[in-house]
Amino acid sequence: MNSIQAISDFVLARPEDRIPEAVLRHAGLLLLDTLGVCAAATPMAAGVIARNGAAAMYAAGAGADSAPMLFDGRRVSLPGAVFAAATQTDNLDAHDGFNPTKGHVGVVAMPALLALAEGHDLGGRQALAALVVGYEIAGRAAMALHGTVSDYHTSGAWNALGVVAMAARIRGQGRDQLRDGLGIAEFHGPRGQMMREIANPTMLHDGSGWGGMAGMSAALLAEAGFTGAPAITLEAPEVAPFWADLGQHWQTPLHYIKPYPICRWAHAPIDAASGLCADHKITAEQIEAIHIRSFFNAVQLISGMPETTSQAQYSLAFAVAAQIVNGHIGVAQITGDALADARVARLVARTTSEVAPEHEVRYPLKRWADVTITLTDGRLLHSGPVHARGGPENPLTQAQIEAKFMAFAAPALGEGRAERIRDACLSLADGAPMSRLLPLVSAPL
Repeated sequence: MNSIQAISDFVLARPEDRIPEAVLRHAGLLLLDTLGVCAAATPMAAGVIARNGAAAMYAAGAGADSAPMLFDGRRVSLPGAVFAAATQTDNLDAHDGFNPTKGHVGVVAMPALLALAEGHDLGGRQALAALVVGYEIAGRAAMALHGTVSDYHTSGAWNALGVVAMAARIRGQGRDQLRDGLGIAEFHGPRGQMMREIANPTMLHDGSGWGGMAGMSAALLAEAGFTGAPAITLEAPEVAPFWADLGQHWQTPLHYIKPYPICRWAHAPIDAASGLCADHKITAEQIEAIHIRSFFNAVQLISGMPETTSQAQYSLAFAVAAQIVNGHIGVAQITGDALADARVARLVARTTSEVAPEHEVRYPLKRWADVTITLTDGRLLHSGPVHARGGPENPLTQAQIEAKFMAFAAPALGEGRAERIRDACLSLADGAPMSRLLPLVSAPL
């Protein structure tokens, strides 16, 4: 059986009872986590602009399928709804990711699922199975693309294919429609230069808003009969190894959940510095200097004080300093007056970094760093090698994931609504219908 036949069987015909229980339940936690990030990002400028843009540019035509924008309520086309929520979520860099892809799936899979659930009577386990399909297809498409081209591209280049797979499954498309949709999405997926954005952080972020829109548009066009050339990342002979274990080795449970709304590359230094401060009971005022050793891409993150939230999320020295000063990093620590905190600025000015060969050789499958803090009394504190928390190597507990959701969602939605979303989301794996969740996430703030 060739790759596209196996992919079609998996996307269209794999029943939810042939997806391991642990995989379905982890997908529910990923959904909860991404919803919390999306909720927290609702008042942020990027989300406001994206939603207003979707309402103006991507409204649904007469008789066309539509969906309410998340935490907004205005109805737009399915591509518009995914674009708005994915762009909003992408601009608060606290959503899940997968080390081998060097990028993100949930940022498009979550809004795609909720948009597609409109008009479909989905049971909770059906919905989670579709979500798993999106994660598994997008993740392998990412590895195939990374494995066959030299450029480091945005997630939108490949997570668009996960959206197509979810749409084909939920909307009952045929094999030819799925194949055409995947080909259209791969052709139009935004293969932007990721390091260009990291060097000059803006609201483009990881290209996932456009990836989600490209994927949903591709699926709907294919359903209408529009054709697309076969997707190279699925059908080229050289990518066959990336698809050989589809439906046997599950990627979904291997996705990390971020403790902080900061680029994943900075998480190991944050944890290393935070651990030193906790272990030695030191404060920011006792620190004379900070030195970070990590892999090359981490060291390329912004080293000075950020002027915008976008820059703060692609920071290294600032992120570490903000964690030391505040004891945590949430939305408040990367917005507004926090960007001019003199205590943080003092530590940023005293932070240096270098590429560590032993950490570089482990990237991208592992994200290691070590930190040395020099105290004002001359003592040197060494963290030793530290791996970022939140992934399978050092996972967050379900209680920690739920606490993160509440910390992000409750300030935007209120405690009661956030709790109802949490409970509805966690009950999907037990068979509760999606109709219980949809009204809670579509109503405006």
